[in-house]
Amino acid sequence: MQLNSLKDLYVEQLRDLYSAETQLVDALPKMAQAASSTDLKKAFQNHLDETRTQKQRLEQIFSEIGTSPEGETCKAMEGLIKEGEQVIQANGDPKVKDAALIAAAQRVEHYEMAGYGTVRTYANELGFSNAKSLLQRTLDEEGNADKKLNSLAEGGIFSTGINEKAMAR
Repeated sequence: MQLNSLKDLYVEQLRDLYSAETQLVDALPKMAQAASSTDLKKAFQNHLDETRTQKQRLEQIFSEIGTSPEGETCKAMEGLIKEGEQVIQANGDPKVKDAALIAAAQRVEHYEMAGYGTVRTYANELGFSNAKSLLQRTLDEEGNADKKLNSLAEGGIFSTGINEKAMAR
C-alpha cells in the first residue's frame, strides 16, 4: 500500500468499504435467518438490499476515478462478522439472541458510518462532488439502519421483559 496523497488514502479507504460491503452481502442473510423476530428478519433483509445498492455506488465511484475496487480484505468487518456468527450459533432465549444480533449489527453500522463519513470528507476535499453525494446517501442509509435497530430493540425486544426473565433465574 502506497499512501503518498489524499487520493491514495481515499482509494484505500474506499476499497476497505467495498470489501466490508461484499462481506455483508454474505452475512446479512445468515443474520436474518437467525433472528426470531419477524421485524428483525425484515430489517436485515431490507438492509441486504441497501447493502447491494451501496456496493454498486462504490463501483460507480471506482469507475469515475478509473481504478479497481479490489484490494485487501477488510479485517475489521471480518472480525465484526465473526462476532456475529458466534451469536448466530448461540443457544438460549430467542429474544435475548435477537438483542445480541441487534448489538452485533449496530457495531457493523457504526463501523460503516465512521468509514463513510471519512471518505465523504476526502471526496469533498478532492473535489469529487458526485462521489461526495453518493457517499452521503450511503452514510444516511447506514444511520437510518442504526436508528431502525434501536427502535426494534427499544420498542419491541426490550419491552418484552427479557430483563425480568433473566433476573428471575
